[in-house]
Amino acid sequence: MINSEQLISGKDNPKIKYIRSLHNRKTAIKEGVIFVEGMRLCEDALNSGFSPIIIVYQESKRSLVADWLKRFPVFTNTQFLCVSTPVFEKISSTVSPQGVAAVVTEPKYLTTTDDAHFQRIMVCENVSDPGNLGNIMRSAEAFDFSELILVGQCADPYNEKVLRSSMGACFRLRVRQEVSCEEVCLQLRNSGVQLVATHLSGRPLSEAVFERKVAVFMGNEAHGLSQKCSDNCDMLLKIPMPGRAESLNVASAAAILSYVLMQEHTHMSQGD
Repeated sequence: MINSEQLISGKDNPKIKYIRSLHNRKTAIKEGVIFVEGMRLCEDALNSGFSPIIIVYQESKRSLVADWLKRFPVFTNTQFLCVSTPVFEKISSTVSPQGVAAVVTEPKYLTTTDDAHFQRIMVCENVSDPGNLGNIMRSAEAFDFSELILVGQCADPYNEKVLRSSMGACFRLRVRQEVSCEEVCLQLRNSGVQLVATHLSGRPLSEAVFERKVAVFMGNEAHGLSQKCSDNCDMLLKIPMPGRAESLNVASAAAILSYVLMQEHTHMSQGD
């Protein structure tokens, strides 16, 4: 699959400068692409249908990358760049580069289209920490959520820290970004989706009555869900904490609520 390519050994090569510029997510967003580094994350992206524009690999990894690429269909519109070790280290953002990276196209999702009998959607409002967002993605994927909607000032879903902490879940989940919480609530409610959120004044989680299509809302790490968002929710829930902790990390709360919702949907499906 790899054509005979001339080795790029100059750090000032225009193609290398372009790839390096994509570390700035504002530039990458403007270009409509994502920079992905490491064989595992690249494989997750390619297996999830993200189209590779560029695959760049270290000269010493040529045979390894050639064997790895045999797992995929032939990429007819992909540019393959073979670079020297110093050049790859220049475009890498990791301490120990694996010698392969890719530039892939970023998909655009406009609305919720899943018509499944049971549906779970995660909505994050102003979740700004990349590690938290990545862990929420992992929970959403683990408990079979169909979609992740980001509202307001969330961390970029393809931020390098999010990519690593999500363990590739960011590629396998349907992810879209919206500006207005009210518009998201209206669109979901019009699709027959129940809106649920955690709140200190909510009913205990054990008393929750879930419907077949549910959107779980999670708020900012420091300030929680906005008043506008919580006012639009159909049900507010509180996770009981008999210990001394006053609160849970947003990613931990999302994991607990996601598991309970998945369990409830499993019981409901068995009763059909």
